[in-house]
Amino acid sequence: MQTPSNKPPVDPITLQVISGALYTIAEEMGHVLYRMSFSSIIRESQDIGAGLFDLDFNTMTESEGSPLHIGSIPGYLRGISKCLQGGSWNEGDVVIHNHPYYGASHSPDLCIVVPIFWRGKLVAYAANTAHHVDIGAATPGLIIDVPDVFAEGMLFAGIKLYEKGQRNEGLWQFISHNSRTAKQTKDDIDAQIASAQLGARRFQELLDSYGSETIFGASEQLMSYTESLMRARIREIPDGEYFAEGFLDDDGRNRDKRLPIKVCVRVTGDSVEVDLTGSADQVATAFNVPFEGSTKPACYCAFRAMLTDSALMDVKMPPNEGSFRPIKVTAPLGSIFNPIYPAAAEARFTQCNRMIDLIIRALSPVLPQRTTAGNSATLSFAAYSGLQKDGDYWVFLEVNEGAYGGRPCSDGPDSIDNLMANTRNNPIEDLGMHLPMICDRYELRDDVMPGAGQFRGGIGVVKTQRMLTDGFVTHESERHHDIPWGAFGGTEGAVGKVEIFDARGHVEPTYAKFSNLAVAAGGGMSYYAPCGGGYGDPLDRPAEKVAEDVLDEFCTPERARETYGVVLDADLQVDDPATRTLRAAMREQHKQSAALSSS
Repeated sequence: MQTPSNKPPVDPITLQVISGALYTIAEEMGHVLYRMSFSSIIRESQDIGAGLFDLDFNTMTESEGSPLHIGSIPGYLRGISKCLQGGSWNEGDVVIHNHPYYGASHSPDLCIVVPIFWRGKLVAYAANTAHHVDIGAATPGLIIDVPDVFAEGMLFAGIKLYEKGQRNEGLWQFISHNSRTAKQTKDDIDAQIASAQLGARRFQELLDSYGSETIFGASEQLMSYTESLMRARIREIPDGEYFAEGFLDDDGRNRDKRLPIKVCVRVTGDSVEVDLTGSADQVATAFNVPFEGSTKPACYCAFRAMLTDSALMDVKMPPNEGSFRPIKVTAPLGSIFNPIYPAAAEARFTQCNRMIDLIIRALSPVLPQRTTAGNSATLSFAAYSGLQKDGDYWVFLEVNEGAYGGRPCSDGPDSIDNLMANTRNNPIEDLGMHLPMICDRYELRDDVMPGAGQFRGGIGVVKTQRMLTDGFVTHESERHHDIPWGAFGGTEGAVGKVEIFDARGHVEPTYAKFSNLAVAAGGGMSYYAPCGGGYGDPLDRPAEKVAEDVLDEFCTPERARETYGVVLDADLQVDDPATRTLRAAMREQHKQSAALSSS
């Protein structure tokens, strides 16, 4: 817990004004970043984070970005403190950083940091991160099957892109010649710089208005307030150890080797520990997770999502460091969640999502009203690339949607981002205008059904992208084998799948993860996201809702009868008497089966 401050408390009205001002600065930083960027992964998907940070690297405020970006920036700053070029900050400096063994989330997420000086003294930092299209790795856009971190592309460790206001032209030229999408990369970096510099100016204006003592006193109070809210929520969980486990398909190279994930959530009073001991050892590909920059922020995200959902709170929780403080994360060195240098660690997202899903599962018995059934809990991150007529590369990064499991009071959302990504979809109109690709199909899956329950699981997306020129595809995904679980009597969801097709229409199933697969013009990839598990007994789902699902083709009449106990007539209307009779019989059968299994 934070040590009490000696600063006098800021009055409630001023505190609220400063809280709003800090949050507005972070939001403005985020808006400038994605509106000024050129690559679709930033401009459309908004795969970014931005915020203000004090000299102890505490998050003072954060934008509405990806939780993994926001929670990781303190790790970047701690890493920069160990390798900062020249060892000290100057006014006018701009640092670029992405080294996964110095706190970065993973190498494509470039962080830009601007020191904030006020009256000649360093007082804070404005920083942001954004996922870049290509940083010169072994394959365009994304990379999975590589031997070490050096194959991931350009690594920047505390490097000053600007020093005392002067740009390092040698470094700028170096970036020009080490990215397949150099212009986009540099333009997006410029957007990050503008965003961070704006944040610095706005914070200086805030200091001019209220003074240093009031602003930092208010920041400490706000962090303590957020911490107290988080601890109060943790105290609602009974003390104890809660376990869950699952597995990952493979590491992108060794296809028959499943990788275990084991989660122990240890609750003690108003603190919690996530212990990942027993999870897979680090692997020989880039399918590892940087501990400081990704593993820890993923755990923070899990508890913020479960415990501080604004729909379940009377007050809005200020977004700052306080939400992280009650949470400890343990992962053995040399494991997939805490790899040893120089192991590659670029393809680190699906493991984080699966770990969050298991935290939710572990706590379901004691937090039934704040958890879900099994979610898709993966990520479809695809990189399409090829050569233009002038010999330059085009590269397109796409984050595809998944689905959530059923929830305590509602069905799982269909075709929605996966747990902690918080990215937007890329409009297919934008795709067609800028790249030699066409989206042939973009809709809900109709080849499988989601988990049944009082609240059904969400339905995953299917997206088919066709390339108009010869090119390459790299894909990072998961969950072709480990089925999303059902909760409290709900049934399992459905796993995902990926298919590659050619111009003649020949279709071949493939693995969830593959690197730099050559695809001829007219061919492409179809991605089918997993569907969520069901929540609660299917026999408790209102018969009218089951009938609506049948009319929407989310459920067949046969499944309605066999799983939900709902009988429909020839016009697909509910036969009430027959339904009541069938459900009574099914409940009795379930009761007898439970009695036999317990004896």
